[in-house]
Amino acid sequence: MAFLNIEGRSVAYRLLGATANPLVVLAHPLGMSQAVWDDLLPMLLPRYRVLTWDLPGHGASQAWGEGAITPTDLAAEALALADHAGAERFHFVGTSIGGVVGQQLIAEHAERLASATLTNTGAVIGTAELWSTRAARVREEGLAAMSGEIVPRWFAPACFEANPALKPGWMTQMGRGDDEAYAKLCEMLGGHAFTGRLGGALSQHPGVKVQLLGGSEDLATPPATLEALASELNGAPLAILDGVGHVPSVEVPERFAEMLLASLD
Repeated sequence: MAFLNIEGRSVAYRLLGATANPLVVLAHPLGMSQAVWDDLLPMLLPRYRVLTWDLPGHGASQAWGEGAITPTDLAAEALALADHAGAERFHFVGTSIGGVVGQQLIAEHAERLASATLTNTGAVIGTAELWSTRAARVREEGLAAMSGEIVPRWFAPACFEANPALKPGWMTQMGRGDDEAYAKLCEMLGGHAFTGRLGGALSQHPGVKVQLLGGSEDLATPPATLEALASELNGAPLAILDGVGHVPSVEVPERFAEMLLASLD
Protein backbone atom coordinates (compact mmCIF):
# COMPACT_ATOMS: atom_id res chain seq x y z
CA MET A 1 0.00 0.00 0.00
CA ALA A 2 1.15 3.52 -0.79
CA PHE A 3 -0.08 7.04 -0.03
CA LEU A 4 -0.74 10.07 -2.22
CA ASN A 5 -1.44 13.62 -1.06
CA ILE A 6 -4.64 14.82 -2.73
CA GLU A 7 -5.89 18.29 -1.80
CA GLY A 8 -3.95 18.17 1.46
CA ARG A 9 -5.20 14.71 2.53
CA SER A 10 -3.25 11.47 2.64
CA VAL A 11 -5.04 8.88 0.49
CA ALA A 12 -4.13 5.19 0.77
CA TYR A 13 -3.98 3.27 -2.50
CA ARG A 14 -2.51 0.23 -4.22
CA LEU A 15 -1.24 0.20 -7.79
CA LEU A 16 -0.45 -3.31 -8.96
CA GLY A 17 0.46 -4.99 -12.23
CA ALA A 18 2.48 -4.36 -15.36
CA THR A 19 2.59 -0.73 -16.51
CA ALA A 20 1.98 -1.81 -20.11
CA ASN A 21 -1.45 -3.24 -19.24
CA PRO A 22 -4.69 -1.22 -19.36
CA LEU A 23 -5.63 0.36 -16.02
CA VAL A 24 -8.69 -0.72 -14.03
CA VAL A 25 -9.71 1.58 -11.13
CA LEU A 26 -11.84 -0.04 -8.39
CA ALA A 27 -13.96 1.89 -5.83
CA HIS A 28 -15.28 0.17 -2.69
CA PRO A 29 -18.61 0.44 -0.81
CA LEU A 30 -19.41 2.70 2.13
CA GLY A 31 -18.08 1.42 5.46
CA MET A 32 -15.66 -1.05 3.88
CA SER A 33 -12.19 -0.63 2.35
CA GLN A 34 -10.14 -1.45 -0.73
CA ALA A 35 -9.71 -4.94 0.74
CA VAL A 36 -13.06 -5.88 -0.86
CA TRP A 37 -11.13 -6.34 -4.13
CA ASP A 38 -8.42 -8.65 -2.81
CA ASP A 39 -9.93 -11.90 -4.08
CA LEU A 40 -10.26 -10.48 -7.61
CA LEU A 41 -6.61 -9.51 -7.94
CA PRO A 42 -5.19 -12.90 -8.98
CA MET A 43 -7.68 -13.02 -11.85
CA LEU A 44 -7.29 -9.39 -12.98
CA LEU A 45 -3.54 -8.84 -12.74
CA PRO A 46 -2.41 -11.14 -15.59
CA ARG A 47 -4.27 -8.85 -18.04
CA TYR A 48 -4.73 -5.50 -16.28
CA ARG A 49 -3.00 -2.98 -14.08
CA VAL A 50 -5.19 -2.48 -11.01
CA LEU A 51 -5.61 0.60 -8.84
CA THR A 52 -7.65 0.51 -5.62
CA TRP A 53 -7.99 3.14 -2.90
CA ASP A 54 -9.66 3.85 0.44
CA LEU A 55 -12.39 6.47 0.59
CA PRO A 56 -12.09 9.35 3.11
CA GLY A 57 -11.87 8.08 6.68
CA HIS A 58 -11.95 4.46 5.49
CA GLY A 59 -9.14 1.91 5.64
CA ALA A 60 -5.87 3.82 5.86
CA SER A 61 -7.02 7.05 4.18
CA GLN A 62 -7.03 10.25 6.21
CA ALA A 63 -10.39 11.56 7.38
CA TRP A 64 -12.08 14.48 5.65
CA GLY A 65 -11.50 18.05 6.81
CA GLU A 66 -14.04 20.84 7.03
CA GLY A 67 -17.07 20.99 4.78
CA ALA A 68 -19.26 18.50 3.00
CA ILE A 69 -18.10 15.68 0.71
CA THR A 70 -19.56 15.66 -2.81
CA PRO A 71 -19.50 13.18 -5.70
CA THR A 72 -17.27 15.71 -7.46
CA ASP A 73 -14.72 15.38 -4.64
CA LEU A 74 -14.66 11.59 -4.85
CA ALA A 75 -14.41 11.59 -8.64
CA ALA A 76 -11.51 14.04 -8.34
CA GLU A 77 -9.72 11.50 -6.12
CA ALA A 78 -10.21 8.80 -8.74
CA LEU A 79 -8.90 11.07 -11.49
CA ALA A 80 -5.90 12.18 -9.41
CA LEU A 81 -4.98 8.55 -8.80
CA ALA A 82 -5.40 7.67 -12.48
CA ASP A 83 -3.20 10.64 -13.37
CA HIS A 84 -0.64 9.42 -10.83
CA ALA A 85 -0.70 6.04 -12.60
CA GLY A 86 -0.12 7.79 -15.93
CA ALA A 87 -3.43 6.68 -17.48
CA GLU A 88 -5.25 9.05 -19.81
CA ARG A 89 -8.18 6.62 -20.05
CA PHE A 90 -9.10 3.77 -17.74
CA HIS A 91 -11.71 1.17 -16.92
CA PHE A 92 -13.74 1.93 -13.79
CA VAL A 93 -15.47 -0.51 -11.45
CA GLY A 94 -17.46 0.74 -8.45
CA THR A 95 -19.78 -0.89 -5.92
CA SER A 96 -22.44 0.98 -3.93
CA ILE A 97 -21.00 4.45 -3.17
CA GLY A 98 -18.17 3.40 -5.49
CA GLY A 99 -20.82 3.19 -8.20
CA VAL A 100 -21.86 6.75 -7.34
CA VAL A 101 -18.27 7.79 -8.06
CA GLY A 102 -18.59 6.03 -11.40
CA GLN A 103 -21.81 7.89 -12.20
CA GLN A 104 -20.09 11.20 -11.48
CA LEU A 105 -17.27 10.21 -13.84
CA ILE A 106 -19.79 9.33 -16.55
CA ALA A 107 -21.69 12.59 -16.05
CA GLU A 108 -18.67 14.92 -16.06
CA HIS A 109 -15.58 13.03 -17.26
CA ALA A 110 -16.76 10.36 -19.70
CA GLU A 111 -13.86 11.17 -22.00
CA ARG A 112 -11.53 9.59 -19.43
CA LEU A 113 -13.41 6.28 -19.34
CA ALA A 114 -12.81 3.21 -21.47
CA SER A 115 -15.65 1.47 -19.65
CA ALA A 116 -17.68 1.65 -16.43
CA THR A 117 -18.97 -1.33 -14.47
CA LEU A 118 -21.38 -0.20 -11.75
CA THR A 119 -22.54 -2.74 -9.20
CA ASN A 120 -25.11 -2.62 -6.42
CA THR A 121 -25.74 1.09 -6.78
CA GLY A 122 -28.35 3.49 -8.11
CA ALA A 123 -29.03 6.92 -9.56
CA VAL A 124 -30.87 7.37 -6.25
CA ILE A 125 -29.99 5.21 -3.24
CA GLY A 126 -32.43 5.19 -0.35
CA THR A 127 -33.99 8.47 0.80
CA ALA A 128 -32.68 11.75 2.17
CA GLU A 129 -34.42 11.00 5.47
CA LEU A 130 -32.80 7.57 5.77
CA TRP A 131 -29.29 8.94 5.20
CA SER A 132 -29.82 11.94 7.45
CA THR A 133 -30.97 9.65 10.24
CA ARG A 134 -28.01 7.34 9.80
CA ALA A 135 -25.55 10.26 9.77
CA ALA A 136 -27.01 11.56 13.03
CA ARG A 137 -26.87 8.13 14.64
CA VAL A 138 -23.26 7.56 13.57
CA ARG A 139 -22.24 10.89 15.11
CA GLU A 140 -24.04 10.00 18.32
CA GLU A 141 -23.37 6.25 18.65
CA GLY A 142 -20.23 5.64 16.54
CA LEU A 143 -19.49 3.15 13.79
CA ALA A 144 -18.33 0.41 16.16
CA ALA A 145 -21.69 0.40 17.93
CA MET A 146 -23.66 0.43 14.67
CA SER A 147 -21.59 -2.14 12.79
CA GLY A 148 -23.61 -5.06 14.15
CA GLU A 149 -26.72 -3.55 12.58
CA ILE A 150 -25.21 -2.48 9.24
CA VAL A 151 -22.82 -5.31 8.29
CA PRO A 152 -25.57 -7.98 8.07
CA ARG A 153 -27.23 -5.89 5.35
CA TRP A 154 -24.17 -6.26 3.12
CA PHE A 155 -24.30 -10.00 2.52
CA ALA A 156 -26.83 -12.71 1.71
CA PRO A 157 -27.66 -14.94 4.72
CA ALA A 158 -26.08 -17.96 3.03
CA CYS A 159 -22.78 -16.11 2.91
CA PHE A 160 -22.69 -15.84 6.71
CA GLU A 161 -23.63 -19.49 7.06
CA ALA A 162 -20.74 -20.50 4.81
CA ASN A 163 -18.27 -18.20 6.60
CA PRO A 164 -19.18 -17.42 10.23
CA ALA A 165 -16.08 -15.23 10.63
CA LEU A 166 -17.26 -12.84 7.91
CA LYS A 167 -19.61 -10.77 10.08
CA PRO A 168 -17.25 -10.10 13.03
CA GLY A 169 -14.40 -9.48 10.61
CA TRP A 170 -16.19 -6.72 8.72
CA MET A 171 -17.67 -5.34 11.93
CA THR A 172 -14.11 -4.87 13.16
CA GLN A 173 -13.09 -3.18 9.90
CA MET A 174 -16.10 -0.88 9.91
CA GLY A 175 -15.64 0.04 13.57
CA ARG A 176 -12.15 1.36 12.81
CA GLY A 177 -13.49 3.94 10.35
CA ASP A 178 -13.86 7.65 11.01
CA ASP A 179 -17.35 8.44 12.28
CA GLU A 180 -17.51 11.96 10.86
CA ALA A 181 -16.28 10.98 7.38
CA TYR A 182 -18.87 8.20 7.26
CA ALA A 183 -21.60 10.61 8.37
CA LYS A 184 -20.62 13.11 5.68
CA LEU A 185 -20.72 10.39 3.03
CA CYS A 186 -24.21 9.43 4.25
CA GLU A 187 -25.28 13.04 3.81
CA MET A 188 -23.76 13.03 0.33
CA LEU A 189 -25.82 9.98 -0.64
CA GLY A 190 -28.96 11.62 0.70
CA GLY A 191 -28.33 14.92 -1.04
CA HIS A 192 -27.24 13.92 -4.55
CA ALA A 193 -28.97 12.00 -7.33
CA PHE A 194 -28.05 11.30 -10.95
CA THR A 195 -31.54 11.17 -12.41
CA GLY A 196 -31.48 12.78 -15.85
CA ARG A 197 -27.70 13.34 -15.83
CA LEU A 198 -26.25 10.20 -17.39
CA GLY A 199 -27.91 9.37 -20.69
CA GLY A 200 -26.85 12.56 -22.46
CA ALA A 201 -23.25 12.16 -21.35
CA LEU A 202 -23.15 8.63 -22.74
CA SER A 203 -24.72 9.76 -25.99
CA GLN A 204 -21.87 12.25 -26.40
CA HIS A 205 -19.32 9.50 -25.68
CA PRO A 206 -20.69 6.36 -27.37
CA GLY A 207 -17.33 4.58 -27.03
CA VAL A 208 -17.77 4.20 -23.25
CA LYS A 209 -19.06 0.72 -22.52
CA VAL A 210 -21.28 0.54 -19.41
CA GLN A 211 -22.58 -2.54 -17.66
CA LEU A 212 -24.51 -3.00 -14.41
CA LEU A 213 -24.48 -5.79 -11.86
CA GLY A 214 -26.68 -6.43 -8.83
CA GLY A 215 -27.68 -9.11 -6.36
CA SER A 216 -31.07 -10.72 -5.84
CA GLU A 217 -30.57 -10.55 -2.05
CA ASP A 218 -29.32 -6.95 -1.95
CA LEU A 219 -31.32 -4.99 0.63
CA ALA A 220 -29.59 -1.63 0.07
CA THR A 221 -29.86 -1.47 -3.73
CA PRO A 222 -32.36 -4.14 -4.83
CA PRO A 223 -32.79 -5.17 -8.47
CA ALA A 224 -35.45 -2.50 -9.05
CA THR A 225 -32.91 0.20 -8.17
CA LEU A 226 -30.47 -1.23 -10.72
CA GLU A 227 -33.22 -1.47 -13.33
CA ALA A 228 -33.98 2.23 -12.87
CA LEU A 229 -30.28 3.05 -13.22
CA ALA A 230 -30.08 0.98 -16.42
CA SER A 231 -32.85 3.14 -17.88
CA GLU A 232 -30.91 6.28 -16.94
CA LEU A 233 -27.90 4.80 -18.75
CA ASN A 234 -29.71 4.38 -22.08
CA GLY A 235 -30.61 0.76 -21.42
CA ALA A 236 -27.18 -0.45 -20.29
CA PRO A 237 -27.03 -4.23 -19.82
CA LEU A 238 -27.84 -5.45 -16.32
CA ALA A 239 -27.09 -8.82 -14.70
CA ILE A 240 -28.64 -9.83 -11.37
CA LEU A 241 -26.71 -12.52 -9.49
CA ASP A 242 -29.04 -14.97 -7.80
CA GLY A 243 -28.48 -15.47 -4.07
CA VAL A 244 -25.98 -12.59 -3.82
CA GLY A 245 -26.21 -9.52 -1.60
CA HIS A 246 -24.59 -6.08 -1.76
CA VAL A 247 -20.89 -6.92 -2.24
CA PRO A 248 -20.36 -9.50 -5.00
CA SER A 249 -16.58 -9.01 -5.00
CA VAL A 250 -16.55 -10.56 -1.51
CA GLU A 251 -19.42 -13.04 -1.86
CA VAL A 252 -18.71 -14.48 -5.32
CA PRO A 253 -15.30 -13.13 -6.42
CA GLU A 254 -14.59 -15.76 -9.07
CA ARG A 255 -17.99 -15.34 -10.69
CA PHE A 256 -17.68 -11.57 -10.52
CA ALA A 257 -14.19 -11.61 -12.00
CA GLU A 258 -15.27 -13.86 -14.86
CA MET A 259 -18.10 -11.49 -15.77
CA LEU A 260 -15.86 -8.46 -15.43
CA LEU A 261 -13.08 -9.92 -17.57
CA ALA A 262 -15.55 -10.94 -20.27
CA SER A 263 -16.80 -7.36 -20.42
CA LEU A 264 -13.40 -5.69 -20.27
CA ASP A 265 -11.84 -7.97 -22.86
